[in-house]
Amino acid sequence: MKKLLAMAIVICIAVASVFAAGSAEATNGQKTYKVGICNFVDDASLNQICDNIKAQLAAIETQKGVKIEIKYDNCNADANVMSQIIANFIADKVDVMVGIATPVAMAMQAATEDNQIPVVFAAVSDPLAAGVVDSLAAPGHNITGTSDFLDTNAVMNLIFALNPEAKKVGLLYDAGQDSSKTANATAKEYLKAKGVEIVEKTGTTVDEVILAANALIAEKVDAIFTPSDNTVMTAELSIYETLAAAGIPHYAGADSFALNGAFLGYGVDYANLGRVTGDMVAEILFDGAKPATMAVKTFDNGTATVNIETAAAMGYDFDSLKATFGPYCTQVVSIKTAESF
Repeated sequence: MKKLLAMAIVICIAVASVFAAGSAEATNGQKTYKVGICNFVDDASLNQICDNIKAQLAAIETQKGVKIEIKYDNCNADANVMSQIIANFIADKVDVMVGIATPVAMAMQAATEDNQIPVVFAAVSDPLAAGVVDSLAAPGHNITGTSDFLDTNAVMNLIFALNPEAKKVGLLYDAGQDSSKTANATAKEYLKAKGVEIVEKTGTTVDEVILAANALIAEKVDAIFTPSDNTVMTAELSIYETLAAAGIPHYAGADSFALNGAFLGYGVDYANLGRVTGDMVAEILFDGAKPATMAVKTFDNGTATVNIETAAAMGYDFDSLKATFGPYCTQVVSIKTAESF
């Protein structure tokens, strides 16, 4: 009899727990959505994007009274690790995947061909060249996102605004990054049309980029151009002082290069790009939007960011640089080097 009474008590407690849980869920009125975010590498631009995606989703979570569970990981440019992270997202049954940078977007697209999990990419410089969308207006698949497409000619204009007599320009990039291809091709067309000698140096690691930068110094280039290249971005903290000491301005395709010490970064506001990416995720989760018909978001590449410490080390005054670059930009802003981010 005592055993039966004990079992009855246990059953009552279990039933009460179930009803209590159901009641709490009804009271909170929250539904949990899962978002998997994979960052390509630890650098200033991509980290800024990621932080702002998270912040935007947190704000939307509060606004809508839902729970957005973010599963974040960084593959650190390792393709095998990237594949495992994406496989984990699939196993976790995320509602949306977010791929930061072109390699992650391409890997996510390939991994979701069968399951059709929606993918939102961020900072894919040339979605068409990467083959992740059919068109910017109508991606046509389960993937869409934001592009940090670089207006390369605008950067070239800045080089010659500062030094109209430049005769030799170096191109410094990672040949393995798709984001570099279109920008470099455009830069070559521009420079060839002006009769300027082009010196190309590449690197796939920080050490190789350091060697490439030193080779450009030895070649006595008048300026160096780098597109929105994550490998060089990571290496910038290791080369900016050497380039400044040699009197060679480094122009690059993102403001975060300047944050890492480059003479000038030109491009989009990555904080805003991250917020817009978060909004696109929310449209898919809450408004029933389909990536196939969601236009890729692009931005005005009109801001030149000058590192005033690097500029001063090269003998340039920010006010004079602002006057020189102003006619070619939406705005010219200043920044100081951050050794960590």
